[in-house]
Amino acid sequence: MDGAHRALIGASDPELVDGTVAFVRDALDAGEQVVVVCTDPTAELLQKALADLPQVAWAEWGEVYGHGPAAAVTAVRRLGERHRTPGNRVVRVVLEPLAGPDRDTWREWQRYDAVLDHQLDEADRLGEEPLLVLCLCDTRRVPAELVQAARHTHPSLQVDGAAVVNPAHVDAAEYLTSLPVPVEPLEATQPLVRADSVRDLRGLRRDLAARAAEARLPAGSESALEDFLLAVDEMTTNALRHGRPPVDLRLWVDDRRLVCTVTDRGAGLQDPFIGYGPAHGDDLSLGGMGLWLARQLCDHVDISVADQGVRVRLTTVLH
Repeated sequence: MDGAHRALIGASDPELVDGTVAFVRDALDAGEQVVVVCTDPTAELLQKALADLPQVAWAEWGEVYGHGPAAAVTAVRRLGERHRTPGNRVVRVVLEPLAGPDRDTWREWQRYDAVLDHQLDEADRLGEEPLLVLCLCDTRRVPAELVQAARHTHPSLQVDGAAVVNPAHVDAAEYLTSLPVPVEPLEATQPLVRADSVRDLRGLRRDLAARAAEARLPAGSESALEDFLLAVDEMTTNALRHGRPPVDLRLWVDDRRLVCTVTDRGAGLQDPFIGYGPAHGDDLSLGGMGLWLARQLCDHVDISVADQGVRVRLTTVLH
């Protein structure tokens, strides 16, 4: 569908408001549902501009983005499902993805844009229920690297109230695979746990929990540690079941980060979009959710594929 994923890149309130209002009015004129998910400052501007349109639905920014960019991909899809009506199956969503000041988080936001682009394109090709997304990018608030990401990950731009082809758009798979995996300084230090040729998962789980518990983590880190160890368990299990031995694990812990690498010699995980949705859709009882769950539980999941196999690095930042 033309304009199914478009960006409105602006540097002033009028640019952002006028383009969004045109997108919303086009939808309502066609009898389509509209949902707006923006940060408070932008929502305040738009609510004034759309005050005469009570049929517009508003969702809290944290409802979609509160659990991080990887979880937001699923949240956007579910938002469309929730607001779809039998009378008109098209839903238009206005989104404002906005990263925090920590540069270390930005690569996940870059990935989010590309994955959402891929999912919307795939849904269109498969004839699934239409979801039209307008992503707002305020260049006064968005870091330059993420403005550049927006230019590369949206096939259309909202210009003068209408969708136009974006000449800077890059194929989503090509864009994802072009993003470098940054160096993790902890990997240059002695790991807290080193396990080669893993076979005994039960024993490994006990050892990881015990060694991590001995580390001096910041107060209040218990929940983050529990989630992290669950993600490690999922990825180790996945490597043993679907990879090729030997499966090796390394765990590092300091007062700021939890880092774990799981390596096997298989050729899996080649798909750059893998793990951004459960393998069998929303029916989690069917399995295939290990990498998806890891993406929900960790701040970063970095996958490196090389001749010698696949390496998954999980990172949780301790706040």
